[in-house]
Amino acid sequence: MNNNLLKRHAKDFQKNRKRLRAFITRNEDKMSEEDAPLVAEAEKTAWQKINCLDCANCCKTMSPTYTKADIDRISTHLGMTPAEFKKKWLYYDRENRDWMNRSTPCQFLDLKTNMCTIYAVRPDDCAGFPHFMKRPFKDYFYIHKQNIEYCPATMEMIKKLEELKKEQKKT
Repeated sequence: MNNNLLKRHAKDFQKNRKRLRAFITRNEDKMSEEDAPLVAEAEKTAWQKINCLDCANCCKTMSPTYTKADIDRISTHLGMTPAEFKKKWLYYDRENRDWMNRSTPCQFLDLKTNMCTIYAVRPDDCAGFPHFMKRPFKDYFYIHKQNIEYCPATMEMIKKLEELKKEQKKT
């Protein structure tokens, strides 16, 4: 594990927070399918720089939302009923109407390896995180405003996307 990754990320976030969040705000309603190649290139750059197993900050500081299918799949995997699973690990967020982890870090994160102990059956929210290519882009782009604080890969993707959009304007 790279213990310095999160320290570097925190400094990078503080330095770039306003600019990158402003970039996201300016572009969130403008993102379209035409931007897919730029997003794909920015995503590729991010994954060349960041390895999730060096970080796992999403699992340490955030909670996924659990769908009924997630709860059924994971509880079956653990040999529990859905009710037992929810009672032991989750709470219901009435405001957002979502099932969430009771605590952080995630109960399924192995803190020594940064690996998920239920990876094969993890929640869909975890499987899709950090939601770079979720479509339509304009409906999901706003989530990166929050995620850049917690996810170094999201920060790298947004920085690269900002660079690519600037290059695109020049041509």
